[in-house]
Amino acid sequence: MLFPCYFGWKTTLANVTFEFDNIFIMRLLLVTYNTLLILGSSYHQVTTECCDYKDKDRDCIVGQTSYTCKLEHNLKALTVELAKLKARSDDLKDRVDLAEQQRMKQLNQVQLWLSRVQTVAVEAEELIQNGLQEIQKLFFAACFSKNCNSSYKFGKQVARKLEEIVDLNEKGEFERVAENELAPQVDVRPTEPTVGLESTLANVWRLLEEKDVGIIGLYGLGGVGKTTLLTQINNKLSNNLIGYDVVIWVVVSKDHTIEKVQEKIGEKVGLSNELWKNKSYDEKAIDIFRILSKKKFVLLMDDVWERVDLIKVGIPVPNQDNVSKLIFTTRFLEVFGEETLDSHPDTRGLAQQVAAKCGGLPLVLITIGRAMACKKMPQDWKYAIEVLQKFFA
Repeated sequence: MLFPCYFGWKTTLANVTFEFDNIFIMRLLLVTYNTLLILGSSYHQVTTECCDYKDKDRDCIVGQTSYTCKLEHNLKALTVELAKLKARSDDLKDRVDLAEQQRMKQLNQVQLWLSRVQTVAVEAEELIQNGLQEIQKLFFAACFSKNCNSSYKFGKQVARKLEEIVDLNEKGEFERVAENELAPQVDVRPTEPTVGLESTLANVWRLLEEKDVGIIGLYGLGGVGKTTLLTQINNKLSNNLIGYDVVIWVVVSKDHTIEKVQEKIGEKVGLSNELWKNKSYDEKAIDIFRILSKKKFVLLMDDVWERVDLIKVGIPVPNQDNVSKLIFTTRFLEVFGEETLDSHPDTRGLAQQVAAKCGGLPLVLITIGRAMACKKMPQDWKYAIEVLQKFFA
């Protein structure tokens, strides 16, 4: 018996090429099914069941084959469109970075598009990774099995994701990516005369001009003029940035949170829209780090009550490479670290040796600093020196 067929889908297995069409296969199986029924029952029963099949399942099968027959084609198209989307996204990010360097603020619609692309790209990559397995499953599956239904659902997901990416590509053509000038590089703040603090101000300013110092702490009891001194530094930078790109002022009060610190920094670097505010603090940290790592910044943190985890906030650790600065005020020696250094006559010298053994590596300094913050006995510091010597040997 000859069966008319359409050779549309080509699959290679064991060096043999098969060309077939799902509709043809289902017709073939249906004929086989009806033939078996004829052998065991009346012709009337076969005719009834065949008609039931046509009436109830015809539309369903046509819908399924539209996704399963095109699965391989759609996966290839999805791969191509995803590559286009990523390239368009990278180009757009470059334009945004250039605009931000020119003190422009990113458009909300651009940020929304980039955020959507990030999510959709992850979903599409997962579908592409599972695509080969689904194609193999479809080839070996019986047409009326659960595997066939699973392949139909997968094919539908691929088709819809392809439509979504094509739509994103079409909507990703932006004539403008940014507008409006960002906030001034330095916000001048009201202040009082620094009576008796002139020498301290001069010392801090000197440290601002040095490359070897990244973090500067100002310690003192409440009311001695720490905030006034920090304000004077801020306002002096408004007249002479001495090479810095931006100055950021953040009050880190007793009830501060990572999110509050991030929002203050975000306002200064153009990340203050509602979309950004609704992000998690991890996502905000990534955005802050991306912007600040390209700038030479001065971060002024007033009234620090406890240690602030710079990495969690998204602040690049000031060092000789980025030549940025962090200046903070505090009334607590625990934050400053002086209490530990003054706990024993030998501690300060040993601490300097530990710092030297860290080789100027920021992450090593932070990790060792946290571990040794409460160590007041000289033997603890000597042990740390021995460990570091073995580590860098």
